[in-house]
Amino acid sequence: MPSTDSALAINGSEPTCDFDWPRWPVHDSAEETAILEVLRSGKWWFGERVKAFENEFANFQGAKFAVSCTNGTTAIEMALRATGVVEGDEVIVPCYSFIATASAVVTMGAIPVFADILPDTLCIDPADVAKEITSRTAAIIPVHVAGRVADMDAINSLAKQHNLKVFEDAAHAWGSRTNGQGAGTLSQAGTFSFQETKNMTAGEGGILVTDDENLADLCRSFTHCGRTKGSAWYDHDVLGSNLRLTEFQAAILSAQLKRLPEQIATRERNAARIDAALTEVASVQTLAAAPEMTRRSYHIYIFRMAPEFADKRDTILEALNAEGIPASAGWYRPLYRNRVFQDAHVGPAHGIKSPLANKNVDYRSVECPVCESVCNDAIWIPQYVLLGSDEQLEKLCLGLQKVLKQVANL
Repeated sequence: MPSTDSALAINGSEPTCDFDWPRWPVHDSAEETAILEVLRSGKWWFGERVKAFENEFANFQGAKFAVSCTNGTTAIEMALRATGVVEGDEVIVPCYSFIATASAVVTMGAIPVFADILPDTLCIDPADVAKEITSRTAAIIPVHVAGRVADMDAINSLAKQHNLKVFEDAAHAWGSRTNGQGAGTLSQAGTFSFQETKNMTAGEGGILVTDDENLADLCRSFTHCGRTKGSAWYDHDVLGSNLRLTEFQAAILSAQLKRLPEQIATRERNAARIDAALTEVASVQTLAAAPEMTRRSYHIYIFRMAPEFADKRDTILEALNAEGIPASAGWYRPLYRNRVFQDAHVGPAHGIKSPLANKNVDYRSVECPVCESVCNDAIWIPQYVLLGSDEQLEKLCLGLQKVLKQVANL
């Protein structure tokens, strides 16, 4: 790799990445043709496109069944309900995740219990999970952060020991595989998101995968106004809602899924280039390798600043952005530090029936030290950057090195 020009763009120099990154979402004639076919068909909902996509996605992840729904949050709520989590139960979740991992637990009337994460994978720490298990614990939700699959062997072992439910929040892990098994198939169920920033998207959407036919049927009833398999249209056997995906969304997602394997390979290749570039930078800690993973989605590329430079992260981000690198802090606070948990903004006044409303659960004393550190020192690079050309990735690596080798002077 050529030597870097030491003059930083934040100080007035020309930016290293003086070009437009790949546009996201990616689409071409495949999506356009599929959307027009649905439009002209007159069948915009509850049709064959949704069924076909569910089968395609289940096969892609290596699951027997898939149930699509409105979004990833809904998918988590379905999994909680279908696996028997009830009001007052405790559900162990990682403190480093999007709010939906924990808020879905509250919406179901259960109590999220936050476990710390591992410093070199950013996934939930099984040892800390073990410390949080009580007689009230009903389930564990590991999150596959940035497409890195959590330590499911350890999590499942704990669950078996304590008779707990497990399902995976795989909202970053479309196509990720560990030891040949797809993310979302390593527990009772896995949930995925198709929100616009995700590696495959229809603007919004979600899906649950499972090998349990009864669980899949129950979740489908939840999405289909409580109708069960074989019931008449105006027969409603369980309490459900209208959470269905449209034929338009399914058409887009089928096209996106066909493109995904090639995109994953590109992201993996370019992530390896960034890994190599950052090994030359003393101020940075890269995350642990994952030799057990046979495919990794890389929804985000994440690295950490060394502890002595963590307090400069905001300035470092400004310098990276000035170079044309769209880096961010990502999840800059642990979930439990959000006001909804700190101030118990739940209960009847907020439309939620929850034990948290009684304020007998106090998150103000919760502290997960690894997560606290990561929230202060992690730097995220979004997935669309990893789809860049060879020339763009070369400049990206140069820009990263240029800034990160000069952090002491920022």
